[in-house]
Amino acid sequence: MKELPIGIQSFKDLRKNPIDYLYIDKTPYIYEMSTKGKIYFLSRPRRFGKSLLISAIDELFSGNNELFEGLYIYDKWDWNKKYPVIRIDFGSGDYSSNEKLKDSLADFLKNYADKFNVILENSAIPTRFAELIQKVSLSAGGKVVVLVDEYDKPILDNVLKPKIQKENRDTLHDFYQVLKASDDHLKFIFLTGVSKFVGLSIFSALNNIFDMTIGDEFAGICGYTQQELEYNFSEHIDSAANKLSMGRQELLDNIAMHYDGYSWDGKTRVYNPFSILMFFRNQIFDFFWYRTATPTFLMDIIKNKSNINEIIEPQTVGSSFFSISDVKMISVSSLLFQTGYLTIKDSEIIKGIARYNIGIPNNEVKDALLNNLFKTYSDYPSDNIEILRDDMRNQIEERDETGFEKNLKMLFAYIPYTLNLKYEKSYHALFLITMKLLGFDIDGESLTNLGRIDAVMKLGAYNVIAEFKYSAKKSIKIMLAEAMKQIKNKKYYEKYTDRPIIFLAIAFKDNDLKCKFVQFIGK
Repeated sequence: MKELPIGIQSFKDLRKNPIDYLYIDKTPYIYEMSTKGKIYFLSRPRRFGKSLLISAIDELFSGNNELFEGLYIYDKWDWNKKYPVIRIDFGSGDYSSNEKLKDSLADFLKNYADKFNVILENSAIPTRFAELIQKVSLSAGGKVVVLVDEYDKPILDNVLKPKIQKENRDTLHDFYQVLKASDDHLKFIFLTGVSKFVGLSIFSALNNIFDMTIGDEFAGICGYTQQELEYNFSEHIDSAANKLSMGRQELLDNIAMHYDGYSWDGKTRVYNPFSILMFFRNQIFDFFWYRTATPTFLMDIIKNKSNINEIIEPQTVGSSFFSISDVKMISVSSLLFQTGYLTIKDSEIIKGIARYNIGIPNNEVKDALLNNLFKTYSDYPSDNIEILRDDMRNQIEERDETGFEKNLKMLFAYIPYTLNLKYEKSYHALFLITMKLLGFDIDGESLTNLGRIDAVMKLGAYNVIAEFKYSAKKSIKIMLAEAMKQIKNKKYYEKYTDRPIIFLAIAFKDNDLKCKFVQFIGK
């Protein structure tokens, strides 16, 4: 078996290491990029292989042909042509102040001036950058390649610090503006990041930039397709199947359920590469990607949101959803998409306009997101979740209203008062999060021809239909009756008669709640 290249972001280290590392050949995409365009942008979540992709492009334009032997691009590239490459990596820097960002850029310019033996005479960072590009081009006798990895990190690291975020954004705007003015000296430009900030000069000034993020042409450039997984990891699949006492297809089905499902066109599905590598190394299903790729600012932003329906409910969006025009106005769901918690489930064209259905890609992300949300909105101790889940499952099946009420009250008691839950939809969303986290198969707002069911849950041998009511004025008893009447009158049960049905009504009022179970036995 080839060794798993966990943590290796250098294409040279991966290809020329004495250790025989596994590499999924992405050079067909690189060839397509380098021969058909000049300026590209790609957004993908962290730990999806962007840095390795940039490293491969660096080695390609540098003319290091020995690294590409046996790959798709090897006999298609003109190895007699070599280009100087300027590569900017924002991945590991400290950008907690504008001064630190400027110091980082100054160090980068000095290092490349030394590398190419040129002397920079200007003092301002943007003009020094322009000078570097021009002088390197002239000294090399050819055009320059510029590669930028995680171009947006100095902005995203300071989303909750508006002053620093704006200063860093202005600095980067002036810095990237140089690329437009230096067009005559540039052969190829490629930028990667998590988000697309359309207000930055790289998008507003470079009119011919090609955004590769959404669409089918480059949908598989990062991550592993099903075919790539089964072909390249064949021996690892057999080894894991043996270790976990599963058949090969059973294992593949479980791997897909946990780590597949990412898509940027609604058709091509790819596996999270980091999770796949870690799974085959450890041969156990776990939350690998979420532990290393969740930006701290994300959950900090979510903490300030009291309406969490947009976080957990599937939604349909337009093309503007994938770009950020104003950091202060960005939606939580847009952030979740860009950071890898949501993906495109499918898409369609309606009267020439693209529409995308957005949802959670797989079980790893679903469980990680719900765990994070649960911790964000509740102080309930996670060590007790399994016991609580079993209790609540039994209470529903046995229609134990007292026990179920007690557990719901206990859960909601851990929700901070600062959330100010005074709306039915807030309790509805929190109930869905809680039940999903506890392992229940539950869907919210299921449509029928007569209305919208608040929640439908599959539990053992039962289908459970739930309706929520909240009022500051009505009594809990009246609300429970109204909820039951609504379920019956609107015939919410008609879609779910494939097995026994339990009706569940839950009423909230101030700091109190009550529930009522009814076993449905027919019309």
